[in-house]
Amino acid sequence: MTLLAVVELGRGPVPPDAAVLHADDEGVLRGRAVFETLRVYGGVPFRLDEHLARFALSAARVGLPPPDRSAFAEAAVQALEVAGSADVMLRLLWTAGREGAERPLGLALVSTLPPGLDEERARGLRLATVGWSPGALAGAKSTSYAENLAARDEAWRRGADDALLVGADGVVLEAPTANVWWRESETLYTPSLELPILAGVTRSALLELATVDVEQGVFPLERLAAAAEAFLTSSVREVMPVVALDGAPIGDGRPGPAAASLQRTLRDAGYALVQ
Repeated sequence: MTLLAVVELGRGPVPPDAAVLHADDEGVLRGRAVFETLRVYGGVPFRLDEHLARFALSAARVGLPPPDRSAFAEAAVQALEVAGSADVMLRLLWTAGREGAERPLGLALVSTLPPGLDEERARGLRLATVGWSPGALAGAKSTSYAENLAARDEAWRRGADDALLVGADGVVLEAPTANVWWRESETLYTPSLELPILAGVTRSALLELATVDVEQGVFPLERLAAAAEAFLTSSVREVMPVVALDGAPIGDGRPGPAAASLQRTLRDAGYALVQ
């Protein structure tokens, strides 16, 4: 990915290679910072208001003052204007700043999308189950992501593309950076937000956009393993099919029709916002 634009709250656009984050920022030293990552379709951030609402909830969870939503919305507009690209990734960062700082540091960053997403979608992901004990910040988008990335790295070591986080009781939770779904017959299933998982904005969008029944609940791993198809959802990866779990195929081992249909629907909803 290439960083295209940076806007600092209270300062405005700065060169992408400018120094904006101090080495003794609490977000660096202690992980006391929160973020949001959005997909941008045709120059328009997808569901920005929902991301800003979750941004504020995450800030409260880590003890940061509430971010100024209007200031971040304006910074996002500025960053996208500077970037000059229509289909990109927008990231918002709110960090405690240096010890004794008068106010937190706010940034809006625009980057190119990760390469290879459509190729990955065409072949589907292989997941490996990783046991998971959610911490106090479960469900918050904080920069304390080391445990999540360690789970992903464990899946990589086992020859998979990503991890599926499973509770000690065998209940399906989520992936390190995505929500998980699967299909049984004509019904879709996804873990309930009563569990310690992230309330994904893409998850919320698909609950609205899906034209089939969706059940949210507490499900054992065996339900997912026996599904007709499965997929992950996140803002940047959108709808990403899953074709294998712990080396065994999901369904017929190929990306399924529900994932393909929801991917088209999600993209259509994103570009429908473009004036």
